[in-house]
Amino acid sequence: MSMTDSAGTQADAPQTDSQAAYRDELVAAGLLIPTGVDGLYGRGGVFEDVVERFDALVTVWGGTDGAEVMRFPPALNRKYFEESEYLKSFPHLAGTIHSFKGDERAHRTLLRRLEEGQDWTEEQAVTDVVMTPAACYPVYPTVAARGVLPADGRLIDVFSYCFRHEPSLDPARMQMFRMREYIRVGTPEQVMEFREVWLRRGREMMASLGVPLEIDVANDPFFGRGGAVLSNSQREQKLKFELLIPITSESKPTACLSFNYHQDHFGHLWDIRTADGGVAHTACVGFGMERVALALFRHHGFDTARWPAPVRAVLWG
Repeated sequence: MSMTDSAGTQADAPQTDSQAAYRDELVAAGLLIPTGVDGLYGRGGVFEDVVERFDALVTVWGGTDGAEVMRFPPALNRKYFEESEYLKSFPHLAGTIHSFKGDERAHRTLLRRLEEGQDWTEEQAVTDVVMTPAACYPVYPTVAARGVLPADGRLIDVFSYCFRHEPSLDPARMQMFRMREYIRVGTPEQVMEFREVWLRRGREMMASLGVPLEIDVANDPFFGRGGAVLSNSQREQKLKFELLIPITSESKPTACLSFNYHQDHFGHLWDIRTADGGVAHTACVGFGMERVALALFRHHGFDTARWPAPVRAVLWG
């Protein structure tokens, strides 16, 4: 669920201004609660109600498929994280968790530095957990540990807070956000059928909410010199589609849903095998919960009681 925005250049100034303006409107309305860090917000009651209503709508559209429900905390086993190869492609987005490992003398030094306003993190060491970058990441090693897939593969429903280190004035680019996903694991045919179904469903579901949208080919923000090659390859093979809705910019709409085909990448990493012995393929559809809520507030206003009757009927019944 990633889209990259540049910020701070002359050309991007109007966009940055519109992002900050919308953020300020959301804060003034009590929908978002500032914390003093760009991209890190509390959520007000009305905002949470919309997120919960949309979450229920996702279940209406996907809940009859028989997905197994899994819910994980927003922290991931560091070993799984390292095995996922996330650091090869997105080191700039990763968030690791560190903790104090020093002795009493080091603690006294820490307190002195803290009191003097200096860097106090010298005695911090990496722990066995990292921040979850996408809701699906704990699923693959969990499925792999169960052994060979059944003949019809597996379908998993997962929901988690996620972290990506990309501070921004754009309220639609939060550092901590929630992602709901359906993940399909199986043969290439099973996985591609799943994605085609959700490309259609996603459009129909979001159209029922009365927001302008388009679906387009996309790519992830791969890092480094090889990133452009990976991005181009991802686009050429049409491995990733995004459902885009204008939130802070008409010319640069925001990805609110993402439809991803990983081919056999995760199958190889964790040796997930299909019933016929082949390497499993995977795909997922991801729903950016905060982004959808922000899109709804943008296009229908901050007072949900005054939203269009058809939209209220979909979300509130």
